[in-house]
Amino acid sequence: MKRLLKWLGLMLGALILLIAAPIAYTETMCRGTPLEQAEAKYITDPAWQRAEARTYLTYPEWHIVYAYEGYAEVLKRADPHNFPYSQAITGFWTSLCALTEKADELGEAGTDAKLTIYTIGASFTLEMLFKAAYEETIGRMASWTSDTSPQDKVEAAMADDYATFLQEVPWYKYDFDGWYAKLMAAPTQGVRSFERRIALGIEWKAKAAYARLIEKAAGAVGKDELTMRIAIQGATPAYLESFPKVTIIRTEGDTIIAEVPRYRTFTRLVENMIILSRDSEARIVEIAGNDDILVSLQSRPNPILPDNINILSVTKRPGTYDKTRVLITLKVDQLHSLYPLLKLSGLEHIYDY
Repeated sequence: MKRLLKWLGLMLGALILLIAAPIAYTETMCRGTPLEQAEAKYITDPAWQRAEARTYLTYPEWHIVYAYEGYAEVLKRADPHNFPYSQAITGFWTSLCALTEKADELGEAGTDAKLTIYTIGASFTLEMLFKAAYEETIGRMASWTSDTSPQDKVEAAMADDYATFLQEVPWYKYDFDGWYAKLMAAPTQGVRSFERRIALGIEWKAKAAYARLIEKAAGAVGKDELTMRIAIQGATPAYLESFPKVTIIRTEGDTIIAEVPRYRTFTRLVENMIILSRDSEARIVEIAGNDDILVSLQSRPNPILPDNINILSVTKRPGTYDKTRVLITLKVDQLHSLYPLLKLSGLEHIYDY
C-alpha cells in the first residue's frame, strides 16, 4: 500500500508539473513590448469598450472548440484513438505563447482573462491526456471486437452536436446528462458496447458534475455580453438594416454606430459585408473601441497567400487533415480587403475581443 501511494504521489506530482510547465513558460518567456495605441474615435462609451488585447487571447478558447470539431470529424470515419490528442494539446499552448506576445503590444488584457485561459487550458490538457491514455489502450483493444457499436453511434452524434453547440454557447451549459441517458438507452451488442457504455458514461457524468461547478463560478463572476458596438462608414441605415440582428444606435456625420451580435454570428455578418463590399463602400472602422483584430482562415495545406498579409501562424487543424489554419492580424478598417482571400481560403472566425 505504501508503495502504491508513493507511485500515485509521484504520478500526481508529474501531472502537476506537466500542467504547470506551459503556464510558467507563458508567464516568463512569452512577453511582448507594449506599443503606443490610438484612443477610440467612435465607440467612446467605456461601457461598450473592450480590451483590445483580448482579440488575441480569445483564440485559445476557440482552439478548444476547433479541437472538438476535429474530434467529431474523426468519429465520422474512424475510432476515437485516431484523433491526434497530443497535437491538440501542443497547439493550444504554442498558440497561446505567440498570441500572448502580440497581446502585450496592445496592453494588458487583465488578470481575470489570463486566469480563465490557464484554467481552461489545464482542464483541456488533462482531458486530452486522460482520453488519449484510455483510447490508445483499452479503447483501442475494445474497438477490435466491433466495427461500430450503438454506443459509438451515440458518441458520434453527441460529438457533432457538441461541436456545433460550442460555437455560440459556453461548454458548461451543455446537456451532458441528456446524452448520458441516450447512451444508457442504446442497446448493448458485445464487448465494445459495454466498454463504451462504461467509459463514456463515466466521462459524461464527470463533465456534467464539473459543468455545474463551473456554471456556479461563472454566475458569481457575471455573464459576458452577447452584443457589442461597431462604427461603420460608407453605409446607409437601410443597408445596415438589411442584415439580421443589426440595431442602429445613432448616426454621427458619415459614421453609423450599430449594435451587433458577437461570436460566430458576427463572423458570418462580416463575411456577408465583405462579399457585398464589391457593390458598396461600407467599411467597418472600429469594433468595441478598437482598431486591431485577429482573424483565422481555413486553407488547403501549404497555402500561397499575398505577401502583404500579416501572418502570425500557419498550423494544422487537429482531426481535419485536408485543411490548414492561418492566423492573421490586420486593422479593423481593412477587413473588407479580405475578399480576394475568400477565394483562396474560407473565413473561419473573427476574434471580437
